[in-house]
Amino acid sequence: MLDHLIKGATVVDGTGAPARVADVGIRDGRIAVVAEPGAVAEEARTSEDAQGRVLAPGFVDPHTHYDAQLFWDPYATPSLNHGVTTVAGGNCGFTLAPLNPERPGDADYTRRMMSKVEGMSLVALEEGAPWSWSSFGEYLDALEGRVAVNAGFMVGHCALRRYVMGEDAVGGQPTPEQLEEMLGLFHAAMEAGAWGLSTTQSSTHSDGDGQPVASRHAKPAELLALSKAVAEHEGTQLEAIVAGCLDQFSDEEIELFVEMSAAAGRPLNWNVLTIDSAVPERVPRQLVASERARKAGGRIVALTMPILTPMNMSLGTFCALNLIPGWGEVLGLPVPERIAKLREPDVRAEMLRRAGSKEAGVFRRLTDFGRYVIGDTYAAANEGLTGRVVRDIAAERGQEPFECLVEICANDRLRTVLWPMPTDNDPESWTLRAEAWQHEDVMLGGSDAGAHLDRMCGAPYTTRFIGDCLRGRKLVGLEQAVKMLTDDPAQLFGLRERGRIAEGYHADLVLFDPEKIDAGKATLVHDLPGDSPRLDSKAIGVNAVWVNGVEAIREDVVTGAVPGKILRSGRDTKTVSTK
Repeated sequence: MLDHLIKGATVVDGTGAPARVADVGIRDGRIAVVAEPGAVAEEARTSEDAQGRVLAPGFVDPHTHYDAQLFWDPYATPSLNHGVTTVAGGNCGFTLAPLNPERPGDADYTRRMMSKVEGMSLVALEEGAPWSWSSFGEYLDALEGRVAVNAGFMVGHCALRRYVMGEDAVGGQPTPEQLEEMLGLFHAAMEAGAWGLSTTQSSTHSDGDGQPVASRHAKPAELLALSKAVAEHEGTQLEAIVAGCLDQFSDEEIELFVEMSAAAGRPLNWNVLTIDSAVPERVPRQLVASERARKAGGRIVALTMPILTPMNMSLGTFCALNLIPGWGEVLGLPVPERIAKLREPDVRAEMLRRAGSKEAGVFRRLTDFGRYVIGDTYAAANEGLTGRVVRDIAAERGQEPFECLVEICANDRLRTVLWPMPTDNDPESWTLRAEAWQHEDVMLGGSDAGAHLDRMCGAPYTTRFIGDCLRGRKLVGLEQAVKMLTDDPAQLFGLRERGRIAEGYHADLVLFDPEKIDAGKATLVHDLPGDSPRLDSKAIGVNAVWVNGVEAIREDVVTGAVPGKILRSGRDTKTVSTK
């Protein structure tokens, strides 16, 4: 007997094949039958009429930071609401494990690092996770059986270094003995099911003490030794970030990526490929790494977002503005001193000069302050400004836009919420995106879901993209759009029997209304441990989501079931070799 029968759905199976109307039956967590409407003779415990709706494989998000959130939110909201049934975590070199049991303080260091570098609430990290593990395997075991999504995790290079080297991980180099210990720790993690290595060399990644995170101090020899270790385990990967990911790679960074991927014989993915018609040379330069990798026996995959992710800024708390060269020194001052500095014309002029320089990279996009929209305000002097564009307010006041913005924020003691309007929303940029998506080494992703919680909301990229393909710009067809969100990432990670609607595959499914599917406006909610805030977005037009054959979402409401699996390398992933 079938557990559930979905009748008359328009099936888009994830392969790119034309949509077709079919009945889909689920039994024991798998897709038991896909047949012509009315052709299923087997009885079903439950069934539903899905005429006029699309049934697709569950979406796969290749770049998240749900490592901590899954402990207090097993549904990985809002990703699951938007049809995501599998998430890849442990990215950018940052994981919660392993932790050295001889140094209990390392857990506090890790929490403060994650709070700073990934924008997670420190209170939520302290109160929401048990921190009961030492090894990476124990961390995976702590999640097993309590999540509603399928989740796989890379091992963070920073955690490996910290475990072995302690405080010397920041600024130091491992002795030969320490490198061997690090490799042993890494092998043990992969044997327990880790998906491979994640690392960062990005200049924007600093720990809770404001120091460059541990992996930024690693030399190429260390990175290559770890990459070679990846090759010894089935179903493993590489994920890496360097400074050039933010704009354009240096020759040295390309060489490092190529050598790492070739040494592992595995794909290496990085994020995020920013596409902007104002910088047309960026995409060709970034994809040089992929071309060279294929010649050297590797593969380098660029993740890129198919939507413009809503994000807010603030002069009062850490955000992307702090990462503009020269801005961190001013924005890191105590609030009264910060306001005084920002009010100095010479200081503002120098900040704007640095913001417009080449070294600012993609952050240059954030510095057209006339295009900012004022969000929440708090002072009486700012009453009526919410929703208004800074350029208009500045014109009324006879001020330059940045000067005007500073005064508004100063009135609120820098608590004002700021929404930058995207500068790359022009038709030319969207044409370039559509072209880039066709490249064999470009894949959709980079949501950062689970991170930067009160600043950005990338998790709903799946529904917003499909809605745009169906009723908006229509840059790709529905079948191709679904393939880009399902089978493409599943193939990259070597996921076993996931990413398609086919008999025998795991029943990870999303049912949606093609006339409505979309993502709601990003709104600030206070639902984290400690009443901490995050941005959330409602799913529109998503009727149901099944994970391993169990209904986990119905009409944007979680059912309470936790059918997700911790996906372990080898068992749940197969090797995707680049040789």
